[in-house]
Amino acid sequence: MKDDRPSEKCRGPYGEAGCLDEARFSVLRHRLPSLPVCPVHLGPSLLLAGSVLWPPDITMIG
Repeated sequence: MKDDRPSEKCRGPYGEAGCLDEARFSVLRHRLPSLPVCPVHLGPSLLLAGSVLWPPDITMIG
């Protein structure tokens, strides 16, 4: 079954555009919008992104 939602692009650990991969995870952050990331940027986003909750709250979106 095809998902009709528009695919969200990875924002990388700093929340900037640049990665062309589709986001598969969303990392919840304190007082900031959640950060959509691809599998490659999931680890770096947990270590480098600002205001990531600990323990991290990760949701699979793709």
